Amino acid sequence: MTLEILSWAAVVLSLAASAIILTNRDWRLSLGALTLQYFAAFWLITRHLPFVMGSAKLITGWMVVAILGMTKLGLSAEMEENAPAFLPRGQRFRLILFTAVALAAAGATPRIEAALPGLGLQVIAGSLFLIGAGMIHLGAASDVFNTILGLLTMMTGFEVLYAAIESSLLVTGLLAVANLGLGLSGAYLLMAGTVALESEETL
Repeated sequence: MTLEILSWAAVVLSLAASAIILTNRDWRLSLGALTLQYFAAFWLITRHLPFVMGSAKLITGWMVVAILGMTKLGLSAEMEENAPAFLPRGQRFRLILFTAVALAAAGATPRIEAALPGLGLQVIAGSLFLIGAGMIHLGAASDVFNTILGLLTMMTGFEVLYAAIESSLLVTGLLAVANLGLGLSGAYLLMAGTVALESEETL
């Protein structure tokens, strides 16, 4: 019973973290929410995978957060000031869209559990919430940083669901490498954009 309650708490945590990432303008708060999102995914993944394999997902996710955080800290102050604020308008619309996706995921969860018994309502709900939130984030993002956050969120949801279906150590490792690749690519693109802006100002 306690395990079920903690699993539902992880689902709620992933939903809240996704909402914060989608609607917030401060990159520090977004990375903090991403950290909590990885912790919630770790708990859901360990429902079907050994603790060590779930820990690999958690550590990989936090490494990605550290990479993006150090990159953002390294950007010049002028770049930070000129960076467009995320969701300056339409915040209410995105919240409504996020609510609609969450309700659709909640409605689809029992049907998927009936079609694929044994996955667990919490795992299905958490994965659908994350995938839906990631898709909304990708549609709303207008810069590299938020696009990477959307991709990471969507991939996390996929990993939660896939862990309940397949417990392959090789696939788990490949997904971890893919997450690190996304983080490194995002860091590179952020730095490349800063260099390009500084070059234009020099000219």
